[in-house]
Amino acid sequence: MSKTQNSSQAVYDARTLGKPKMLVLGLQHMFAMFGATVLVPAITGLPVSTTLLFAGLGTLLFHLLTKMKVPAFLGSSFAFIGGYLSIVEMGKSYDLTASQSLPYACIGVACAGFLYFILAGLFKAFGAKKVMKFFPPVVTGPIIICIGLILSGSAISNCQSNWWIALAAIVSIIICNIWGRGMIKIVPILIGVLVSYVLAACFGLVDFSAVKDAAWIGLPIYKDSTAIAIADTRNWEMLTTAIITIMPIALATMIEHIGDMCAISSTTGKNYLQDPGLHRTLIGDGLATAIASLFGAPANTTYGENTGVLNLTKVYDPRVIRIAAIFAILFSFCPKFAAVVSAMPAATIGGVSLILYGMISAVGVRNVVENNVDFSSSRNVIIAAIILVLGIGINYGVEGGSIDLGFTKLSALAIAALVGIILNAILPGKDYEFGKDPKGDTAVNFDANTNRVTE
Repeated sequence: MSKTQNSSQAVYDARTLGKPKMLVLGLQHMFAMFGATVLVPAITGLPVSTTLLFAGLGTLLFHLLTKMKVPAFLGSSFAFIGGYLSIVEMGKSYDLTASQSLPYACIGVACAGFLYFILAGLFKAFGAKKVMKFFPPVVTGPIIICIGLILSGSAISNCQSNWWIALAAIVSIIICNIWGRGMIKIVPILIGVLVSYVLAACFGLVDFSAVKDAAWIGLPIYKDSTAIAIADTRNWEMLTTAIITIMPIALATMIEHIGDMCAISSTTGKNYLQDPGLHRTLIGDGLATAIASLFGAPANTTYGENTGVLNLTKVYDPRVIRIAAIFAILFSFCPKFAAVVSAMPAATIGGVSLILYGMISAVGVRNVVENNVDFSSSRNVIIAAIILVLGIGINYGVEGGSIDLGFTKLSALAIAALVGIILNAILPGKDYEFGKDPKGDTAVNFDANTNRVTE
């Protein structure tokens, strides 16, 4: 039976399962995205409840804009973690606390979300080949490597609070990812968090006082976390810095989006890049990210974990994903649950982050390798070398991890990305052609789940 036939059969099966089984399937999808989605606010300090709310709303918006055809779930993006942490660090030089700095970072992420609209328009007007030649793997690969390595310091710092608890998370994730079967292999992050968290609780290393005081029902949006909170500090230099620092990260996440759409298309046997079209999926992802950020939630991205669930269950009906989105929205109205996530030990976060950040850098290496970037070419060596040294060197060698230009500050990642793009544009010898090697073109994803189909 062909993939298309498989897909049709799966959709037919979903419609005849009945409401109880559809609800169970939707709940399963919610748990698949759960560990990774709540980990981002746990690391960055953004509200857990707001994150769940806009993961659900963002998914529903994405489905609306893609004609209800694409079975994709939008959860928190790991790629922007470095941006959030960089802005929090920069905020210290302006005497801003982490909670005061995060709204500035959120505005930067919202602007990055609107870049999706620009790329979607360019794709529609000029085609992917002409646009993507400005963002070849020799630029995006080293940028992704920098993202992971820049974050590595914070992972080690968190692990140092209790290496045994961190090790429990690391070992659990490795076992689930390598030897797990079925759903176990799809949700290694969630299992790693649970094992480490429970172990820490058993040894009395978790403070549950905030959980006890939290209400069962409450609103998931907090004014101090939204974009309008910058009105209290009104630091325009900080705002400019946040936008310039974070927007380049979208170069990597937009390519990640293309890879995700290829993975979902391959899994279901339907070409979503043609119908409803890559321009629609980009707009859906970008708009969901922009809106979520303005309300204080992390950037969104299509989730590989849920693609893995599609592959496991063979049920591809997008309605199942929408049920998962509704479950996420319902959970967002429970402050007590958010308090449980917020009480997660730093060592647990550190253990999970150690793997995640390393995998982000590994994804950058994969991007370079699968595109057969020719490093016998002096041009490519120079571009990659300068991106890596600027990104890592400035972050660890300059106080605050940024360069002060007088009118604004540029983070290490922003400088590395901008210089890399400019060098690629002006140096002769461009040899990358998007669409020539589908495997290489889609070799970008930021998920711990490796059970993707990207052929």
